Amino acid sequence: MSSESDGQSVLYVVSVYPAVSHTFIQREVLALRRLGVTVHTVGLRRSDVTHLLTATDRSEYSRTRTVRPASIGLLVRSHLRALLADPARYLMTALSAVGEGIGLKDRARRLGYFVQAAVLWDWCRELEVRKLHAHFERPAADVAMLAVRMAGPGRGWSWSFTAHRPEGYMDDRRGLARKVREAAFVVCVSHYGRSQLMGLVAREHWDKLQVIRCGIDVDLFAREQPHRTTARTVLTVARLEPVKGHGVLLEALASLRSDGLDIQAVVVGDGSQRATLEELAKTLGISALVEFTGSLGQDVIRQRYEEADVFCLPSFDEGVPVVLMEAMAMGLPVVASRVAGVPELVQDGVSGALVPPGTAVELADALKRVLQSDARQRSSMGTAGRARVSTTFDCDGSAEALRELFAGT
Repeated sequence: MSSESDGQSVLYVVSVYPAVSHTFIQREVLALRRLGVTVHTVGLRRSDVTHLLTATDRSEYSRTRTVRPASIGLLVRSHLRALLADPARYLMTALSAVGEGIGLKDRARRLGYFVQAAVLWDWCRELEVRKLHAHFERPAADVAMLAVRMAGPGRGWSWSFTAHRPEGYMDDRRGLARKVREAAFVVCVSHYGRSQLMGLVAREHWDKLQVIRCGIDVDLFAREQPHRTTARTVLTVARLEPVKGHGVLLEALASLRSDGLDIQAVVVGDGSQRATLEELAKTLGISALVEFTGSLGQDVIRQRYEEADVFCLPSFDEGVPVVLMEAMAMGLPVVASRVAGVPELVQDGVSGALVPPGTAVELADALKRVLQSDARQRSSMGTAGRARVSTTFDCDGSAEALRELFAGT
């Protein structure tokens, strides 16, 4: 009997794996493997070398199959096998993929999902895996869904997905609801995210919406140095994209500097907005105070947490940010936007401060309060934050919950 028959073999589907901004998926995969689950990984497109910052990244990259760029030979072989295995099922899957689209552009996109799904189906047959799990609402969930449709009902195949930010995909409410209905289960990283999906489907599907937190290995994030008597260093770790709100942070820092605070900021991450943010820092007169490090590996980021006095994440939209978990596990007080699932992690006034998104004045006030608090207060906030992460956002506990779900499908 093959290993997948007892629920202990699964194929993970991710748009890109490994990826700098998706280290939580890598942790989940490794934690499941420690529990004895055989996890195969597939990236819908190949990771760029800029994502391979650690030995673990490179190891995961070497064992991950990627669909794109795909050779003509791979596509022809996969589609021919699927067609010959069950011509009616193959054609029905193709028609359903295209037919569910709205407009020419959407239909073309879904046809692309179908093309990739045949490759996924073929690899599952080769690996003797019948359970697929996708991370993110699209495109990985779409491709996994179509691969299982191609296999057909009553043949032991199932699929599931982790919804990180379903409210961000409400431009396709019908498609998202369809995925919830067809999936064996859906992992929601926050109660807020679960509520968004509950509003899309009938009550009979609510039980399959399971809240399982993305987690971290808390033991890897432990502060070694006591909090400094005088706090001055603000750290943020995030992709340099508009949704992360870095411009608001820079405005807040400029305000604090004009108030006479001796501060500095470390901005870890890269993205399309880097040049724009560097120019904004220059315009605000704080270039000398802000260090843009670019993307860093986990081993280096940990040292940046150690050197910081407060962590800030001024995003306009989030799920439950893993970088906040890391900062809190490192005993840092945090200041973050009160959006989506963030309040389920950060307790306002206990482990840090929550502010309305997009408000530089309130962000500056919150940072000022934390920076001007004494070391004992900052240590107390850090201790509370670490306790919160340890009890609710530990990756091993989350992996165990996932293993049980896989075993039950």
